[in-house]
Amino acid sequence: MTNGKQPNLRIPGPVPLPDDVLEIVGSQMINHRGPEYADMLDRMTANLRTVFMTTNDAYFITSSGTGAMETALVNTISPGDRVLAISVGVFGDRFREIAEAYSADVTRLDFDLGHAADPGKVREALRKMGDCKAVILTHNESSTGVANPLQELCEAIHEESNALILVDAVSSAGGMAIAVDAWGIDVVATASQKSWIAPPGISMVTFSKKAWAAHERSTTPKYYYDIQQYEDYLKIGQPPFTPCLPAMFAIEKSLEAMVAEGIETVFNRHHEIASHTRDGARSLGLELVPEERYASDTVTAIRLPDGIDGKEFLARVRQDFNVILGGGQKSLTGKIFRIGHMGWVETAHIDEALEAAGRTIRAMRG
Repeated sequence: MTNGKQPNLRIPGPVPLPDDVLEIVGSQMINHRGPEYADMLDRMTANLRTVFMTTNDAYFITSSGTGAMETALVNTISPGDRVLAISVGVFGDRFREIAEAYSADVTRLDFDLGHAADPGKVREALRKMGDCKAVILTHNESSTGVANPLQELCEAIHEESNALILVDAVSSAGGMAIAVDAWGIDVVATASQKSWIAPPGISMVTFSKKAWAAHERSTTPKYYYDIQQYEDYLKIGQPPFTPCLPAMFAIEKSLEAMVAEGIETVFNRHHEIASHTRDGARSLGLELVPEERYASDTVTAIRLPDGIDGKEFLARVRQDFNVILGGGQKSLTGKIFRIGHMGWVETAHIDEALEAAGRTIRAMRG
């Protein structure tokens, strides 16, 4: 439930932070070129690899999740490289736009909003393309609540090509399983303000040996996001540029907590609260946007009944119940609402949000 006057923030990031994390975020700054930071960075890097189930290199970058997506591309492609861009929504489109901005030869493979990517169609697209250097895709499309079948997509890509697999996992990593090594993922991009229970400001990437080989060939201009700088400085326990220390402090705590709890337990916990949210939405007579088998474990997208204005609905829920929900984007603007359930979330948070939604819809229907 809401704590005092604090709203029940149920958007798909940034997530609300519990009191113990807020206290850590308010900690005094440290020397990011000193031994205390080096020790912290070493622990965080090891724990991040554990969560991603990988022995690949891993790095922390002061940026938004979009910065991590850009890092994935500028370090592995060159202008003119053929790239397959799979999109099921807003953030898949963003990944494609970054590739286009760096002059990749992009082939689009778009799926209707609310639907997951079809591995069979991915196979067909790769066969037609021939020499594909990289496939880029979003694991969890938070704009529609769709979780792509990442393992199956990776299998299809590997069987049909030697392309790099670059994954935007901004809204899934830390809350949903991503077996980087087992699934053969070359770069994963994520960010602190989602399942990692931290404020915005830090993005994280994993980088495979195959991705490093592509980096050696890449002629794309890069500086701030040049992964070589992060590797060089990691060896001396430092960041190449000034880090967002408050977010780093919070991520250190969350990573330690996740490893201590057990990552499978963390993923199961997210699945259980997601199922509770979906069941609650259906009990109100509401329809989910995606099919159940592709429903996200970090954010649920719910269709509004006909005749309910989405903008007014969100405003009423906020004003009358102190609950902040996410709205729709692009063609779904005003037609859906979204409930975030990643990171720190309790059943009472979800129940309060659903009750507020249900009562508001009934009031708007008259």
